Amino acid sequence: MDFIHQVAPSIDENEIKALEQYLRSGGWLTEFQRTEEFERRIAEAVGVKHASVVNNGTISLALGLLALGIGRDDEVLVPNLTMIASPNSVTLIGAKPVLVDISPEDLCMDPEQARRKLTRRTKAVMYVNLNGRGNHVAEFATLCRERGVALIEDAAQAFGSRVGNRCHGTFGQIGSYSFSPHKIITTGQGGALVTNDDRLHEKIEKLKDFGRTQGGADFHDTFGINSKFTDVQAVIGIEQIKKLPWRIQRKREIYATYERLLAGVPGIEFIPTDLAQCVPWFVDIYVPDPDGLQKHLKNSGIGSRRIYPPVHSQKIFGLAESFPVSERYCSRGLWLPSSVTLTAEQLERICSQIQAFCG
Repeated sequence: MDFIHQVAPSIDENEIKALEQYLRSGGWLTEFQRTEEFERRIAEAVGVKHASVVNNGTISLALGLLALGIGRDDEVLVPNLTMIASPNSVTLIGAKPVLVDISPEDLCMDPEQARRKLTRRTKAVMYVNLNGRGNHVAEFATLCRERGVALIEDAAQAFGSRVGNRCHGTFGQIGSYSFSPHKIITTGQGGALVTNDDRLHEKIEKLKDFGRTQGGADFHDTFGINSKFTDVQAVIGIEQIKKLPWRIQRKREIYATYERLLAGVPGIEFIPTDLAQCVPWFVDIYVPDPDGLQKHLKNSGIGSRRIYPPVHSQKIFGLAESFPVSERYCSRGLWLPSSVTLTAEQLERICSQIQAFCG
């Protein structure tokens, strides 16, 4: 049988035709009108005034922090369960990531634990909407307002997810998305910063273009780097975002199918997920022997992936502090195949192998 990858990008004839048409049109490749269109579509999709696309999600977080005025020796609260890009973006700008344990409800930052970590040096909270979830994001928005600190949402895994009628990524001053190959929509690499604040948007636009006073002129009144996008990527992104409603629906269907087919299998835990609101990026399960299950699936022609280790256990951070909730879930977590193109037959094959191992 064909190997089932844990995730693979979905590209069809629409992207291929659009790219060919653009390349034959004499476009300049770098960011221009197609990039502006992609930004407008992102802003419309999540319901904000401004979107700025950049070269990747890690840089988008770093630029967002810089735009918020975060700098050397400032502290930023970051969850202990997240992709390493989250704390690394804080370190990149010279600030200090302060790790916070997670809530077992959604595996996102625990608000009570965060309150205990706030100090006079805390200048921002980076709330990560892990796997499209985020039960406490509105509570964090209130907490940050009360304490006078900025809220930046790392919504890399949550494009399309909501709380009520509000999209993840729009509760703080700035939200950040990622469009790497395994995200809900992809441009190969890429990230976006969204905000309703005109001043922050202007700062972001300058930061991503060398700090120029205006495009095409080499005068600089502030610091900046080159983190611009390309129209080539934007052409793909425009076609991808046109299919966003279908992709959201398919992600939910896949997650619900796993829950149904694995119901009652010994030792398997799903995190409670409201599929009317959440768009799961990956399907995550928590089992007693994730390494053994991963090996069994690979031997059966099925890819899977361990969830992130706790940030505090990574060698570059190496903290002796205890984070019991993230340690418990990280030790048991496995991401299952989650591509939007998975067929019913493939899902049944995957689940039958999981049942064989766990049953």
